[in-house]
Amino acid sequence: MNPFYNSQHSPVGAFASFTLGFKGASGGLGLELAGPACQNVYIGAESADQPGKFFALPFYNDAIDRRVETEPTAQDVWGDSDKQSGVLSDSIDIDKPAVNIVQFADDEISRLTTPARDVWRAGDLEFKIYTPFPSIPDMTLETEFMSIDPTITKDVLIPAVFAELTVDNSACASPRKAFFGYEGNDPYSAMRRIDDWENVGADSVRPSGINTAKNGDIDEMNIKGVAQGCVTGIFTDDADAVCALAFSPQELLADGIADRLPFGLGTTGVIVMTAQPYEMRTWRFAVCFYRAGVATTGVEAVYMYTRHFKNIEDVACYAFKNYERYRAEAAHFDAMIMERELSDERRFMLSQAIKSYYGSTQLLFDPKAGFPLWIVNEGAYRMMNTLDLAVDQLFFEMLKNPWTVRSVLDQYVNRYAYFDEVKDARGGKFPGGISFAHDMGVANAFSAPGRSAYELGGRSGCYSYMSQEQLVNWILCAGVYWEGARDDEWLRSRRQTIGQCLTSMLNRDGTGENDRDGVMDLDSCKTGGGAEITTYDNVDTALGRARRSGYLAVKCWAAYLALSKMCGALGLHGAAKTAADQAERCADTVMKYRRADGTIPALLEDDNPALTLSVVEGLTYPVVMGLFEDMALTEKYCVFISALKKHLAVALEKGCKFADGAWKMSKTSDNSWLSKTFLCQFIAEKIFKQAPDAKADKAHASWLSDPENAIQAFSDQMRAGKICGSAYYPRGVTAILWLG
Repeated sequence: MNPFYNSQHSPVGAFASFTLGFKGASGGLGLELAGPACQNVYIGAESADQPGKFFALPFYNDAIDRRVETEPTAQDVWGDSDKQSGVLSDSIDIDKPAVNIVQFADDEISRLTTPARDVWRAGDLEFKIYTPFPSIPDMTLETEFMSIDPTITKDVLIPAVFAELTVDNSACASPRKAFFGYEGNDPYSAMRRIDDWENVGADSVRPSGINTAKNGDIDEMNIKGVAQGCVTGIFTDDADAVCALAFSPQELLADGIADRLPFGLGTTGVIVMTAQPYEMRTWRFAVCFYRAGVATTGVEAVYMYTRHFKNIEDVACYAFKNYERYRAEAAHFDAMIMERELSDERRFMLSQAIKSYYGSTQLLFDPKAGFPLWIVNEGAYRMMNTLDLAVDQLFFEMLKNPWTVRSVLDQYVNRYAYFDEVKDARGGKFPGGISFAHDMGVANAFSAPGRSAYELGGRSGCYSYMSQEQLVNWILCAGVYWEGARDDEWLRSRRQTIGQCLTSMLNRDGTGENDRDGVMDLDSCKTGGGAEITTYDNVDTALGRARRSGYLAVKCWAAYLALSKMCGALGLHGAAKTAADQAERCADTVMKYRRADGTIPALLEDDNPALTLSVVEGLTYPVVMGLFEDMALTEKYCVFISALKKHLAVALEKGCKFADGAWKMSKTSDNSWLSKTFLCQFIAEKIFKQAPDAKADKAHASWLSDPENAIQAFSDQMRAGKICGSAYYPRGVTAILWLG
């Protein structure tokens, strides 16, 4: 498999990523970005037999020479005689050293990717990145009840990832230099050194803005590094390392680097280390991030980690004080995944998905309200807590951090719920009910209450409303959270909302008892002259339309089952029976439209020809909730489930596969989503007891490593194997269901 694919290496809840792996200036240190930072990253070592020649991993292009932006023009500094002789004034000349950096050949480089590690080996150099993914304690307990030791949350929320560079110099009689650094590209902040004060006396004035107590930690631990402003940086605890800035790394690898230390105009920051003769040497690094102050608009929130860390230097100090523990946590998380019986392809896809998920996570604190806000940004789109992603990501979150599911549910009820009317085909208006916005905003800008960044009226395709789908998604998230967390107290606190959800579901089915068949028939009046859509808004018309959608119908069936169980637990027995009756009606309606070959149309209408895999998707939720442990319920729906099994099998045979064996969501569209495919695979294997499709797994993995796609780490939406949207995406963690 092609080893040159980007992976995101991200702290929990920092919306930050040290992205690396695709060749060229395609990775780097990014904060709150819609894709890779596209910086030059320099990782390499001096040749053992050719002093002055350096080999590096291929994660850079030629450095951008910024001299012309800082040096005076010839008109300013050349005298008349100088102009004639062509000699530039010595006062501004920076010699270009005779140092050569070349990239390792592709066939010299090997790579191992696991969920919490990434390891490159080339020649006698090894570079490792460790990303611990600890479970996040319930942050409402810290902020509201102060019942969590703040050290625990500080440990979890450190905005840093960890790296090691090893050079095997054990067979060489000469010292050899090694280096790690990056070329910053933030136009608002200069690159800087972090060891400027290492020789400052005790009675001297500390550099401006540096906290004295914190700086004492730095001096004591010999922390040093290079950074872009106060936001990103690479640090080491090697006392002998030298940190400097230049226009290119070559300038810093020549002899006489001490003369260059005061230089502050360089856009490239590099940490230079030395392996002594006959020594195998490993250096430790912390790649750190920090965003101070108010980070969002609409709701003026700060990053939760700023309650525990003063600045990026403070982050680095804490990282090295606890370095070995963080590395052990990464190994522990890896073991949890790697010991499971997954194919190499599935391990790779799950690893990429987990890393990209965390790259989109953001844990904020709202000082005015006094509580935490969990946000998962929608990859390159950066929409916040998109509800049709939350309903799929919840399986991973329930495994790692169940309280984050509750946080999203509560945010939707408290700020992003709305009440609407519904309309029929003749334009009649009727009571609708509660539903929820598609998202909470975009790119750190919270939307107004009850509004999303995405939805518009007057449309029937992309950007229309998803009122029915988001209502169903909230219900399913609530059911899975309540059942999985056994949080009866939360369910009781949402008693009114649960009742409102059932009423809204009924009203969108029909205007009266006799008109209802369990399937959505009425669009929200918020659409104006348009129509509601589903999350498959840009796949094809059959999957994108909400009204009479077969995909949405099975999710409605699952939502009614969840409502029935939640209402029963709340003592709302009449409502529980109503929901159960609606689930039965919905299943009967789906069965009514079965074709002779056993498939179910994408739209539950007579003579609809469309064929999709996604019809079966809703089966996931009652299974995860444990509803089919009730034998009576299993027997009641055994024919329905068998029909869905038959549908999936025939759909895969009759056009819902690509030529390479990959699964496609719709027969009539080459636009397919990996995260949704993983859901269907779980259903096929866990519920329908089919063997894993190894050929499909190989094809899906090859999509992620394809040279045209691999720069975007985990990307979800592919058109015949090529990215067409949903890049740098978090939703691939549906793959965690493979462990089920």
